[in-house]
Amino acid sequence: MKHNTRNVYLIPYVLWIVLFVVAPILLILYYSFFDIEGQWTIANYKKFFTPIYLKMTFSSFWYAFLITVFSLLIAYPTAYLLTKTKHKQLWLLLIILPTWVNLLLKVYAFLGIFGTYGLANAVLEALGVGTKQILFTDFSFVFVSVYIFIPFMVLPIFNALEELNPSLVDAARDLGASAWTTFRRVVFPLTIDGVKAGCQAVFIPALSLFMITRLIAGNRVITLGTAIEEHFLVTQDWGMGATIAVFLIIAMAIVVIITGNRK
Repeated sequence: MKHNTRNVYLIPYVLWIVLFVVAPILLILYYSFFDIEGQWTIANYKKFFTPIYLKMTFSSFWYAFLITVFSLLIAYPTAYLLTKTKHKQLWLLLIILPTWVNLLLKVYAFLGIFGTYGLANAVLEALGVGTKQILFTDFSFVFVSVYIFIPFMVLPIFNALEELNPSLVDAARDLGASAWTTFRRVVFPLTIDGVKAGCQAVFIPALSLFMITRLIAGNRVITLGTAIEEHFLVTQDWGMGATIAVFLIIAMAIVVIITGNRK
């Protein structure tokens, strides 16, 4: 009886997965076998392995890697300090709060901050450096992306650090381990699951960025997400856009497998 009841509760979950995960993936796969004229073809897959798309793929992975690394370098110390401060939940809420703001609004805010007459250039002027071209550069793209993704890196690392048994750290210090050795041999290995979860939460969506590349990078940064948007909304070549999406989904699945918990 309990087994049957449990199966009934699973029905909404299964329907959700089928309708909003499996069905869209199958639809993307279906469209990938059609050209711009609606004829069945496998030419899209051959075209993907040409230099221009392989370069986009490399660029997507490279920028996603940079965004993930910088997010991790900032988020881990931040999460660690949060666990040591008073009112840690309040500070965590303040870090997560920007995720409640619409992404487009945040991007437009940085257009003003990094603009020629924006706050960033005003600071540079005050320091005697002079006005610089900050917008439409690789720096601005990575900076804004890291700002947007940092909360998604902080949260899982913070949770992992909160679950860490402090007696293990005390034991390492009592045995003569330095602060760095304790972190390297005890703290980091025991919080690696939080790091993996954070890397998944950042790297996977960073692979498919397109709005930030348009507005902040000024199309100087071309990624697979940008190419998908271009094919679906501009050239109307849905088949090629779907083909790129198929490879993007495969890449994301590989990342999940590599960073997954093998316990």
